[in-house]
Amino acid sequence: MLQVWPGSPYPLGATYDGTGTNFAIFSEVAEKVELCLFDEDNTETRVELKEADAFVYHGFLPSIGPGQRYGYRIHGPHEPAKGLRCNPSKLLLDPYAKAVDGEIDWDQSVFGYNFGDPDSMNTEDSASRVMKSVVISPFFDWNGDRPPRTPYNETVIYEAHVRGLTIAHPGLPPEYRGTYAGVAHPVMVDHYHKLGVTAVELMPVHQFVQDEHLVRRGLRNYWGYNSLAFLAPHNAYAVTTRAGQQVQEFKLMVKDLHDAGIEVILDVVYNHTAEGNHMGPVLCFRGIDNAAYYRLIEDDPRYYMDYTGTGNSMRVRHPHVLQLIMDSLRYWVTDMHVDGFRFDLAATLAREFYEVDRLSSFFDLVQQDPVVSQVKLIAEPWDLGAGGYQVGNFPPLWTEWNGKYRDTVRDFWRGQDEGVAEFASRLTGSSDLYESDGRRPSASINFVTAHDGFTLNDLVSYNSKHNEDNGEDSRDGSDDNRSWNCGAEGPTDDPEVLALRRTQMRNFLTTLFLSQGVPMLLAGDEMGHTQRGNNNGYCQDNETSWLDWSLAERNADLVEFTALVCSLRREHPVFRRRRFFRGDPIHGSDSAAGDPDGKPEGGSDGGQALKDIVWLRPDGTEMSDADWEFGPARSFGMFLNGHGIPDPNQRGENVADQSFLLFFNAHFEPLSFRVPTENFGTSWEIVVDTRAPASAEPAVVNAGETGETGESPRSDPRLTGRIVKADDPIETDARSTLVLRCAD
Repeated sequence: MLQVWPGSPYPLGATYDGTGTNFAIFSEVAEKVELCLFDEDNTETRVELKEADAFVYHGFLPSIGPGQRYGYRIHGPHEPAKGLRCNPSKLLLDPYAKAVDGEIDWDQSVFGYNFGDPDSMNTEDSASRVMKSVVISPFFDWNGDRPPRTPYNETVIYEAHVRGLTIAHPGLPPEYRGTYAGVAHPVMVDHYHKLGVTAVELMPVHQFVQDEHLVRRGLRNYWGYNSLAFLAPHNAYAVTTRAGQQVQEFKLMVKDLHDAGIEVILDVVYNHTAEGNHMGPVLCFRGIDNAAYYRLIEDDPRYYMDYTGTGNSMRVRHPHVLQLIMDSLRYWVTDMHVDGFRFDLAATLAREFYEVDRLSSFFDLVQQDPVVSQVKLIAEPWDLGAGGYQVGNFPPLWTEWNGKYRDTVRDFWRGQDEGVAEFASRLTGSSDLYESDGRRPSASINFVTAHDGFTLNDLVSYNSKHNEDNGEDSRDGSDDNRSWNCGAEGPTDDPEVLALRRTQMRNFLTTLFLSQGVPMLLAGDEMGHTQRGNNNGYCQDNETSWLDWSLAERNADLVEFTALVCSLRREHPVFRRRRFFRGDPIHGSDSAAGDPDGKPEGGSDGGQALKDIVWLRPDGTEMSDADWEFGPARSFGMFLNGHGIPDPNQRGENVADQSFLLFFNAHFEPLSFRVPTENFGTSWEIVVDTRAPASAEPAVVNAGETGETGESPRSDPRLTGRIVKADDPIETDARSTLVLRCAD
């Protein structure tokens, strides 16, 4: 006979203390709560939790420890028309489960109704068909683990999928491929370091569910935006299958990445759950307290509000839902040591009623929380509801995926006649979106591609999506891709098209890494990963989505180029300023283009001080208002003043850098740029030319000469190139970028 002590209503979930386990679950509608324990033979033992405080049912079982599988049965009203869906024949997952065993075996029994009659009550027992919660041991030897705490302006994010990142990597032990252990394997750490990555942003690792409609078609929910347990790492990403072991493996991954100086950011999905709409299964929240956890249609609570396109939306304004989300966030920081979160469809979390309110309860709680407020917080600032596009409108503590950056940069490089003004704004941190509420350039998470949409290779190879393999007649996925195939749709042998595509990829990478803000690189883009035109690979758990690591060798020049532009960002603070440009002259020095030691350069003898940023016409003169307003303009230059960095470093010392010139030509014809004169600098070295890969042999050409090769004055062979003098013309190809560094 199991002993059951009264226990405690806090903390919620199953908490092992070394002697036994306390169980606690919230339900405002429950009339009776049964804790269901399962042995290795799946024999079920039911224990009624008779203690209840403030609608939290609880009990302490001294004989229960780590590895114990369990679930709940909730007895209460079943009145779908009133939004009440209790059904004790359904075994329910603990909302606070810290580990989950098994997966859903789709069967009529997992639904709360009989097919054909949504308001009926299905009484088939679901216990043998659903996942089980697992009691875990909270003990782990972190051995002095310390988070890297990389400042935002020094952060480079690498968005990756745990399984797809390493499942096909030949350099990993087979058992590590596609697992948490694989993400942190030394082979992968070496790759992150080569690229200059400082943070790995993992697509959802909260325990998620394989959708019935996908399983029926032989597909899988690969991306994982179908969460069910917000405190449990997904079990399929563990090396071992023993119940609860995924927690230890996840912690070890974080520890190993921290040892390498790399942060871990989780893509979290709190806006909806895997239970779907009124036709979905009863797996957890729906059977515990449907009206508390979900937003229901006010005048017909049989149905669910859906701002996410997945069937339901969490009722974030309910105190216990808020508590669950905040408890989950704190747990992943304090117990699992993660460094930040990217919030999927974050606008849904801001909805108090039907409008998006950025000062909603959730954001108030985050703001005052001493744990959650101190980690990286990234919003996907939109959802599918009315008014859901909220780029630039999140509170000052937050950063945002900048969708306007993505769209503007894509449009510029595919040659849209929209002028250069907005492109310039995105290059400099999108002050129009973030400066007015006190945020800095780092509020903008800049990206050209992400998991949702084309890869970088496909962005320059396809005009249209090709999602036939998803089984939805290509109705799924965005039609607004802003892509350009460079002259041929998909694979081609045309050398001119292939060369243009390579240049375009280098243009995008250069723009991304040398823009103010925080760059996010999609895993695989550095090696030319393709999904063959599929822009919605959410269900493709196969070679379509998995990274093909042979590409890293075949496209070694692209990997090297990515590392090159990332190293420029890392080594030069002028590309990662903490504050926005002011466009004002920098006084106190003879030449704003001076070297990092502060001595005058460029032959200046007291001329007018330069601004922290200067926008240039192709002829080397400063742009006028008319130039900004000229719609067909596709080419311009940008001078970044190394002596125009206003913020000191962490030791309070002034920050001085070399100055840079960037020339962007998105025109379909070659164009001549002229290096500006006066006190900008007398000699400039070309360090990036997107017409050529990083591995190309450099050539030093003195002003007025052509074709003469010689020794480069720079020690890093990747950063060597032509030396040009002030007022010299530089010929650029169509659709190319040049980056020049002040040499004297």
